[in-house]
Amino acid sequence: MLGRLALAGAAAVLQRGCTSVTASHFCSASAAAAGGAAAASTAPVVASAAAAGAAAAATAAAGGGSAAAAHAARGAPSPLRRLALVGASLGVGAGAAYLVIQPSPEALKAAYLTPVRLARDVYTAAAIVLDYKVSLSKPGLAGEEREAVLQACHQRGADRLLQLCFANGGIYTKLGQHVGQLDHLLPEPYVETMKAHLLDRCPVSDIDEVRSMFVQDLGAPPEQLFAYFSPTPIASASLAQVHEARDHAGRRLAVKVQHAGLRESCAADVATVEALVGCVRWVFPDFDYRWLVDEIKENLPRELDFRHEAANSERCRANLEASARAGAWHADRVHVPAVDYRTCSPRILTMEFIDGVGVTDVAALRRLGASPREVSLLVAETFNEMIFTHGYVHCDPHAANMLVRKVDGHVQLVLLDHGLYKAISDSFRLEYAALWRALIFADADGIRRHAAAMNAGDAYDIFAAMLTQRPWEQILEQRSDHLHVERSAETRQMAADYMAKYGREISGLLQRMPRPLLLLLKTNDCLRSVDYALGQPVNNFVITARECSAALARERLRGHPGPLVRLGVAWERLRVETRMLLFEAMVFWTRVKARLGLGPGRGGPGVAVDQPHPL
Repeated sequence: MLGRLALAGAAAVLQRGCTSVTASHFCSASAAAAGGAAAASTAPVVASAAAAGAAAAATAAAGGGSAAAAHAARGAPSPLRRLALVGASLGVGAGAAYLVIQPSPEALKAAYLTPVRLARDVYTAAAIVLDYKVSLSKPGLAGEEREAVLQACHQRGADRLLQLCFANGGIYTKLGQHVGQLDHLLPEPYVETMKAHLLDRCPVSDIDEVRSMFVQDLGAPPEQLFAYFSPTPIASASLAQVHEARDHAGRRLAVKVQHAGLRESCAADVATVEALVGCVRWVFPDFDYRWLVDEIKENLPRELDFRHEAANSERCRANLEASARAGAWHADRVHVPAVDYRTCSPRILTMEFIDGVGVTDVAALRRLGASPREVSLLVAETFNEMIFTHGYVHCDPHAANMLVRKVDGHVQLVLLDHGLYKAISDSFRLEYAALWRALIFADADGIRRHAAAMNAGDAYDIFAAMLTQRPWEQILEQRSDHLHVERSAETRQMAADYMAKYGREISGLLQRMPRPLLLLLKTNDCLRSVDYALGQPVNNFVITARECSAALARERLRGHPGPLVRLGVAWERLRVETRMLLFEAMVFWTRVKARLGLGPGRGGPGVAVDQPHPL
């Protein structure tokens, strides 16, 4: 089954064709990787291939009917001769296939990597499941003792998953990074282990591989292209590592170099993931994760071409400049590093070097004189505007991709890693804004209507819960704080239980919802994780309400700029601001109560208040 799935995946990749050099490498390697999976992952497929080879050998040996008669007269061949005939036939077939297809070294390496990665996947999954089953099945295990055993299982499972990510690299590292953002769903040991080791502490390529890539792409080693080039990277991520350099004018530069062999390994990973997803769907038809494979296939080739990242950064900078001209207070406090195109290629990206502190390093932020609340506000304003104003969204805003510095006495947010963006159409952007307005005002009919436009169907209540992290009953409460929730062990467990209960429906929603929404959900997880780490998240609910209402107001004024429309827009804004003021007052009062010891309150000491992101 797995072999057939892998071959089908390869055929699909080849049928779609390739439109760029990077995509061409990617597609050819994916095809070879899928072939490798087909040949090495299942006994039935291997047996079929052997049978086909034996039949071909027999035909070749027989040479037709007359040759068969002569052969029978001479007597049956010896086992050694039969083996030689089979081997020769298979060798000739393989050689002919090689001459016809002429696979690249990258494709051949991918064909080898796929079964190796698949074997690691199966081993790791089996070890984790077996550990839980054996450890938790001991007689009399209950209460605190069982909880301690469960936590130990979580930690061992997290360690095994981390080792798998390190061993396989590529996509697995990115998936591990995303696990580190899901602190509202997954057990804490998984989240914390991935956060501690995969955000900016990934495996590195050695300097010889880096030099070889410079020679291949730019015609000279880095020591000739720069006045100074550090052989030791200052940071490493899933797709690349960053070296500090100086050009011949003395400017500090950050040089992002793709990991050697990444195109091969990522192509193999895609083939493996596609095969595994196919198997899951075959065994559990209700759980269809083909959307995950589609997203990886669409976005990974773009992320592997750093020219695409450079273009994204230029467009992001232009959008921020346009916002600054329009009077947005935060726009001139967000910086995108400039690109030095003289030493750039599809696998090498050279940018200005920026000194700053990590966006979630609270101690460093305080030493810098930046309050976590100010930083959180800046992050929230920036990404809300990307969604509701520009429709061009940075979709990988985890902590390692944002820095904070002081410029002219003001806090400035620096956005890094512009490889993954999503452009959303005006129609989607406005529909999404209208959906969030309905959520904010607990408008059940509006939620149903706008959720239906995003293919939610009868699962509109689950769809709304996915967006807000709140149960449907709380979403419809007619209170100013109805979307407010605390971050606690109880709420985390509630979210995990909800996911387990409605897993089938959520899987169906993810398969049929608009593709831009998938990356916005990922962005939501990243931003929520940043808020939690800062410990004092701002009212993202308020910011979301204002931004989506402003987007809808601009659209109404653009189509009908008459006095009645202006009056309606003003009334809508008054409603939003009144509701937001009531909400802020309620949150403030509950915090005061908590500090005075009059009740636990919401957002009391030690509890970070999570407001919904607009995603």
